[in-house]
Amino acid sequence: MSAKISVVKCNGYHPELVLQATRRSLELLGGIEAFIKPNSSVLVKPNLLLSKSPEYGITTHPEVVRAVIRILKEIGCKITVGDGPSVWGQYIENADEVYAATGIKGVCRDEDVRLVNFDKRRMHNKFPLTSWLDECDYLVNLPKFKTHEFTLITGGIKNLFGLVSGTFKIELHKSHFAPADFSKVLVDIYQEVRPHLTIIDGILAMEGDGPSTSGKTRQLNLLLAGYDCVALDTVMAEIMGIAPGAVLSTKEAVLRNLGEGQLSNIRIVGEDIKKLNIRPFILPKNSTLVSKIPGPIKKIIKALVKYYPYSLRLKCTRCGHCVKVCPQKCIRLKKQGINFDYKRCIACFCCQEACPEAAIGVKKSLLAKLIEFI
Repeated sequence: MSAKISVVKCNGYHPELVLQATRRSLELLGGIEAFIKPNSSVLVKPNLLLSKSPEYGITTHPEVVRAVIRILKEIGCKITVGDGPSVWGQYIENADEVYAATGIKGVCRDEDVRLVNFDKRRMHNKFPLTSWLDECDYLVNLPKFKTHEFTLITGGIKNLFGLVSGTFKIELHKSHFAPADFSKVLVDIYQEVRPHLTIIDGILAMEGDGPSTSGKTRQLNLLLAGYDCVALDTVMAEIMGIAPGAVLSTKEAVLRNLGEGQLSNIRIVGEDIKKLNIRPFILPKNSTLVSKIPGPIKKIIKALVKYYPYSLRLKCTRCGHCVKVCPQKCIRLKKQGINFDYKRCIACFCCQEACPEAAIGVKKSLLAKLIEFI
């Protein structure tokens, strides 16, 4: 067997129940030290899509985060918690509001661990990813067990999209508008950043038109854990009743030999998922809608949805930090300030993050502004 995944029952979010179930899910796999070394620094990344409370089933429940924090504390780890919320609407600019509404802020305060915003980033291969990855030795990935209108499921691989710089998510969405193309982007990120441990919160799951407020909650009472996100997503899809190969990110990851996508090659410990008698999940109605949009229309959308940096000239001191950090070398220092070559700009906003004077703002195209109200 080339992959080992634990599936454990947990009948609710009472703190002791969740801690016990989380601990068991890890013990079945050799314990926390099989994944994380004692006294190391760990970044814990839940799924915090929107500023909605836990009963909506949209975000990783705070008690799952608390359980992971407590287990990591037992081996002396220094813990940091953070996520990059939704790119749509106002949420990207209100991470603190998201943290408060989802209960994560309260848990981090109670457990005395650092809660951070993903407002700083560094280029990793093709993507600007949160610089907190550089501050920590290990990454613990805590997705939510949900359906997704665009990617079919939100699982171990998809949750890593939150590591991308917020505004650059827009660029990736519009530049890779077809589900197959976007799935390759997700696998690119997974290939770049391999979590050391992933635990999927499936106690309160979501079906239907997920991953947000249009989905329907469903009591599943399961936790899934393991190292291999490809295997985890394969088991998750099997539990949902999704046909093999239908989750495009899993299919792409298997093609790249990044994990195990064959159920027969995955050793599942804990619950026997065949004996759980779980009815198939209701899948999103529009999961294939985007793939049916004609190519010319996709090109129009790509061209019209745009976020890009611009200089706030009254604040600019011409220090040149933005010029140095720009991965595309598309910023020039002029007497009157800085100029952008927008034909080369990839909207990674590394320049904005590096500016010591907050002299770089964000402009939005008209369609981008309209999307924020959808």
